[in-house]
Amino acid sequence: MAIRAVVWDVDDTLFDYTSADREGMRAHLLAEELPAGHASVEESLVRWREVTDLQWARFAAGEVDFETQRRDRTRVFLGRELTDDEADAWFRRYVVHYEAAWSLFPDVLPVLDALAASHRHAVLSNSSIHLQDRKLRVLGVHDRFEAILCAAELGVSKPEAGAFLAACEALALPPAQVAYVGDHPEIDGRGAAEAGLLSVWIDRGGAYATLEPPVGPRRIASLGELPAILGTDTRFGAGSGIG
Repeated sequence: MAIRAVVWDVDDTLFDYTSADREGMRAHLLAEELPAGHASVEESLVRWREVTDLQWARFAAGEVDFETQRRDRTRVFLGRELTDDEADAWFRRYVVHYEAAWSLFPDVLPVLDALAASHRHAVLSNSSIHLQDRKLRVLGVHDRFEAILCAAELGVSKPEAGAFLAACEALALPPAQVAYVGDHPEIDGRGAAEAGLLSVWIDRGGAYATLEPPVGPRRIASLGELPAILGTDTRFGAGSGIG
């Protein structure tokens, strides 16, 4: 069955979240004159990512709401008690630096252009619509997607099949006619495959590159390989065969 639509993850798939988070936190720590009790800014950056991953996993599992995971990230990272207002204020100051570092990956606009006429496009993220809607507008690609769905509003998050099926329902297409592209081999890759979508794992050589790839997803190193997987005749040519 032909693939008629592509549903996209956002962070570290379209948007270079890891770089923006790292550079934003680096600027924030320098502005706050911290390394938050660590020996260096670099050590603090490693700790920030560890805390972020842990608290984000709690949110994705439904243990806490979106605002609580932000506050807990701040409290755990700083290692001290803070009121909600204090935690919110610290996080807002970080966000200023984080947003200044926002950018798309360089392969995003070319592939969206190449697939614009042949496929419909939507977004499915484990974040909130408040964040992702604004982010996509600032990055200049919001109008490329006919639907933007986020876990905070759906009430179900990836890798649960219900999240992927909600995206298919929004497009009024069966899963077999939808591809999903994401950067996490399990949350995105395995989750989409088990929900019946054509699953594509974009492995940019980041934090998950050393994981054993799960059965199901097609693995690519650049979005330039996606049109070949979808069977689209574009200027990108054939894929690299990584998958």
